[in-house]
Parts: sequence; C-alpha cells; structure tokens
Amino acid sequence: MGNITSSREQLIPDPRYGSLLVSKFINCLMHDGKKSIAQSVFYDAMDIVAQKVTDLEPIEVFNRAIENVKPSVEVRSKRVGGAAYQVPMQVNRNRQQSLGIRWMLQAVREKKGRATHQKLADEILAAYKREGAAVTKRDNVHRMADANKAFAHFAW
Repeated sequence: MGNITSSREQLIPDPRYGSLLVSKFINCLMHDGKKSIAQSVFYDAMDIVAQKVTDLEPIEVFNRAIENVKPSVEVRSKRVGGAAYQVPMQVNRNRQQSLGIRWMLQAVREKKGRATHQKLADEILAAYKREGAAVTKRDNVHRMADANKAFAHFAW
C-alpha cells in the first residue's frame, strides 16, 4: 500500500478481536462521536452471529461477509469529447474495503423497525451467505462495469 492516511496510521485494533478491520467498521458505524455505543452495537451483533453460526468464529464470519461485499471493479465517469462515458475500472484495496463497509452500513440503516445490532447481525449473516442488500449492491456495480466493457479503452 503506497499512500497511508494518518487515520489509517492511528487506527488501533479493537479490544475484543484485535482486528483493524473491526476497528474501522466500528468507526464508520459510530454516530456523533459515541464510540462506546457503536462498539456495544457491533459486539451485540457479533454475539447474535456467534449464536447463529456455530462452526466458525464470529470474526471469521464478519471477515468473509466484508470480503463478499467488496467490489473488484466499478464504473467511473470519464468525459471524452463532450460525451460522458461510464468506464469500468479496477478498485484499489483501500477503496474496496471502504465501499464494502459503506454499503453494509447503508443496508443496515435502510432497514427499519428493529434494533441496530439485530439488523447488523442479519446483514453480516446475509453477506456471509452472499445474499442481502449489500451484496446486491456489489452485484449491480459489477453488472454495470460488465455492461460498459466497451468503454474500457477509455481507462487511462
């Protein structure tokens, strides 16, 4: 990884799993700087995941869920001679991770009517099984990139 942002340098692993990815996820989940609340929401969700999936550690399930949501290609707008083309491009690792986290949380926040930790647990389990809103979002992005393959030669 070439350019490291200071936020990435300062990121400390989370207390329960010692994972930087979890730490990042909790920071993105956090609202109004209330980290303790975000942490308890995430860990409650992980407890639910642990009850539902008994053959794997919950942190493993979470890691695989994020892996399943990460996009490998996306479309970017590129203007060429007055026309804007949707050009498929590779997504770098950092962006893959942040998009995966963002889509996961977006999916959780769009669902209504239950406690956030329950919605989060459901979304993690769904993503782990390669279903759910976040994975659908990734598939749509991949489909867009596929449909616009003809413009790939504009990627420079």
